Amino acid sequence: MSEGTATIRTRKFMTNRLLARRQMVVDVLHPGKPSLPKTEIREKLAKLYKTTPDVVFVFGFRTAFGGGRSSGFALIYDSLDLAKKFEPKYRLARHGLFEKGKTTRKQRKERKNRVKKVRGTKKAKVGAAASKK
Repeated sequence: MSEGTATIRTRKFMTNRLLARRQMVVDVLHPGKPSLPKTEIREKLAKLYKTTPDVVFVFGFRTAFGGGRSSGFALIYDSLDLAKKFEPKYRLARHGLFEKGKTTRKQRKERKNRVKKVRGTKKAKVGAAASKK
């Protein structure tokens, strides 16, 4: 649980069956050291809960005034597929599990204006043709 002088403790542990995950508040004690990287916290939590680091999502860490103690939130999913199903896209992107499509601002504006020129169900056809290019 403690390597070096950093200790990880969990509290408010809850098993969420609907979202197929375990969720908890994580307290990291790191006296005299800067805050731990989230990758390190993920690895330690994975070892603690006997799972792999790819299904552990940690976020929302705040360092207490004066340093030495940080607390945040952790979610441990039952499988990677369930994590991809329930986890927000921005958190999946942090782990490299989701890639957002890159369309330029100009393309989005041109598409919006083309869609404005037609009525009814044709809007979907014009929008789909524009996104296909």
